[in-house]
Amino acid sequence: MTFVVTENCIKCKYMDCVEVCPVDCFHEGPNFLAIDPEECIDCTLCEPECPVEAIFSEEELPKGQEQFRQLNAELAKQWPVITEKKAAPADAKEWEGKPDKLKLLER
Repeated sequence: MTFVVTENCIKCKYMDCVEVCPVDCFHEGPNFLAIDPEECIDCTLCEPECPVEAIFSEEELPKGQEQFRQLNAELAKQWPVITEKKAAPADAKEWEGKPDKLKLLER
């Protein structure tokens, strides 16, 4: 099993989760983070750290977020690993909890 970053992360991109990951499985894109399912050890440490509740176990993905399982796997192969927390985007608060952000995902 792996954990999956979902739509709530788009344009929020808080990085509290990155600091607690013991295996450095997070990858950073322009406005989203992805978890490499091949590296994730299912330790559960990242899930409670996300302030916008964007991280779920693959078995507990909310309805409508299932496509993020494949999207994380795909993007993790393209984006660099991130191991240290950076500042969230200046407008992150404005994007918290907004629906239909998938179209805003920058690759």
